[in-house]
This record gives sequence, structure tokens and C-alpha cells, in this order.
Amino acid sequence: MKDPRLDTLAGILVNYSIQAKPGDKVLIDSYNTASDLVRALIRAVYAAGAVPFVQMDDLTIERELLLGATEEQLKIRCEAELRFMEKIDCYIGFTAHHNLSALSDVGAETMSLQKRLFMPVQEYRVEKTRWVVLRYPTAALAQLAGMSEEAFENFFFEVCNFDYARMSQAMDPLKELIEKTDRVRLTGPGTDLRFSIKGLPAIKCDGGRNIPDGEVYTAPVRDSVNGVISYNTPSLFNGFVFENIALTFRDGKIIDAKANDTKRVNTVFDTDEGARYVGEFSFGVNPYILKPMKETLFDEKIAGSIHFTPGKAYEECNNGNVSAIHWDLVLIQRPEYGGGEVWFDDTLIRKDGLFVHPALLGLNPDRLKNC
Repeated sequence: MKDPRLDTLAGILVNYSIQAKPGDKVLIDSYNTASDLVRALIRAVYAAGAVPFVQMDDLTIERELLLGATEEQLKIRCEAELRFMEKIDCYIGFTAHHNLSALSDVGAETMSLQKRLFMPVQEYRVEKTRWVVLRYPTAALAQLAGMSEEAFENFFFEVCNFDYARMSQAMDPLKELIEKTDRVRLTGPGTDLRFSIKGLPAIKCDGGRNIPDGEVYTAPVRDSVNGVISYNTPSLFNGFVFENIALTFRDGKIIDAKANDTKRVNTVFDTDEGARYVGEFSFGVNPYILKPMKETLFDEKIAGSIHFTPGKAYEECNNGNVSAIHWDLVLIQRPEYGGGEVWFDDTLIRKDGLFVHPALLGLNPDRLKNC
């Protein structure tokens, strides 16, 4: 039986997120089979008067290719994908995870090479198309979330079919405050970090780029970051689950990095020069996402969290950092995760995951659910 919630989601993606217009060429890019959502998206694209294109891949096949891939082979593939992407107006990309460690035995050097070579495709998609990315509810994601498949599916549609227009209005005061701020300080267990955000814009993530959504981001002045940060959220990256990542910064650069696999984490940060600098600082505010599940699109939106992202800055908030990576590492500051504080220009704005600044109270979970 067709799930009507899929059509609701498809309508949000096509009409709200990418705002498809008649004649737009829309690429639906699916990793692993999720044909029911692909079909729903095709229907919604046609209904908008736009033209759908579909690309369906499989991570088990991707693994086989990467295990023996050469640099020349990856360059040819990248060139072909870039030529196709240049003809696209809108992009909807999603993965139906069956095994989140599907690429874990592909060498770190090969994964770094792939990310570096495919950066032009990523840059074009991000900067030149109207795009949105999401995940599809699977048993693997339900297991990560510690939920039954039915309970996770209900949770998925609750957070993804949210009224993002209402959320967007609630974000306005935080955007305004960020754009008036110079100095930021983050504190918590193993964390005492200072940096400037002066002169950089704040961007509301309110369903226009990710589903689920719920963050407001800016970027640090590239060379202003000093101190230490200890992330308390596991992160699946290149098929490996990193935990207990701790970074030390001096004048913007990561000068020391430790994790459950310190050698491997430093391989990531050695991808290129920009990988050791930070391209994003963001607040997670989705009131329905409360715990990590090793899936970045969910974890970076956790209520009461921040993420401080080594790698590439987005064009909309460009601090000048360029890299083949953009790694959203999450620090949850609610009491059950150790607490923490966020200070703007010596004013406490959030404590233990709850906003205390009077202008920002509407972003706390109890208010945001009912706004």
C-alpha cells in the first residue's frame, strides 16, 4: 500500500525545498534502492511542470569500484558527472542505508582521493543548483537510533514532514544576533574554545537544503580559532565510526587531533590544507531530534547541540576556507551529555543546551514544537 506520508514528503522536497519551476531539470539521485520515494518524487516533479532525471547507485557496487580504483579512472568519472550536473537546475539526493559501514574497508587514502577529485561536482551542485539531501528510513537507521522499524519510520516522518516555514520564523532572532556578534566562546567538559564570527552572515537551515532540518549556521573568521574542543557525538565518516574526537586549535589551524583512531582521523585532516581549518559553526535546534544516531543529517540538528566543522566553507557564508572535506562534528551541550555554555561577546546566550537570551527562548524545544 502506498504510504501517503511519502507523497507529503515528496511535495515538501519539490515545492518547498528546491522550489521546482516549470521546465526545471531535476536530478533525483538515490544511493541504494528506495523506489517508492523515487516514484513519489517523479510524480511531484511532473506535477510542478519540471523534468525529472533519475540516477540510482548501490554502495556495494561503489565499494567494489573503489577497492581497485585508479586516479585516472576517478578523474574520468568525475569529468562525466560534472558535465551532466552542469545541465541540472535542481538536485534531490538521498541514501537508503542498509549497512553504514559499507565502505569501511576502502583505504582512507582512496577515500580522500575520491573526495578531492570529486570536489568540482560537489561545488557545482552546492553553488549552482537548488538542492536538498535527505535519508530514507531503513532498518539500518532504525537500529542506529535504537528503535523498532515502525517507531523509527514514525519518527522519521514526524521530523521530516515538519512545518519548516514556522521554524524559519522562529530562527530570525538568532540570525539577527549572530550577525551582530564578534566574539564567541564555547565551554564544557574538555572544551574551551574562542573565535570570532565578526562580519560573517548567519544562514537559516529551515528545510531548504536538508531534510530533516533545523540549524542556524555561520563560520568563524578563519584564523581566529584558539583553544580545545572535545566532541561527544560519534561520527560515521568514510565508513568508519570516529569517537571521542578532540581537537586543539592555534590561530585557526588544528595542531593536534585525537580520536579512537588517531592515525585515521589525522589522515582525514591531511586531505588538504583546508581540512585543518574550520568552515562552519552552527546551532542545532530541531525539537524532535534529541540523541545521536551516527547519521550526520540527523545528528547535526540535535536540539541543544552545536557543530564546529573542519573543512570547506559554504559559499553563502564564505570565510575563505577551501577543502575537499566538510566534516560536521557535533557537540551536544544538554546536561545528560555533560552540559556546556555558549557566550556571545561576554553574554551567556545558551546554557546546558537551552537558550537563556530573552530573544532566543522561542528556539527551545518546548516552544518550537508549539510555535
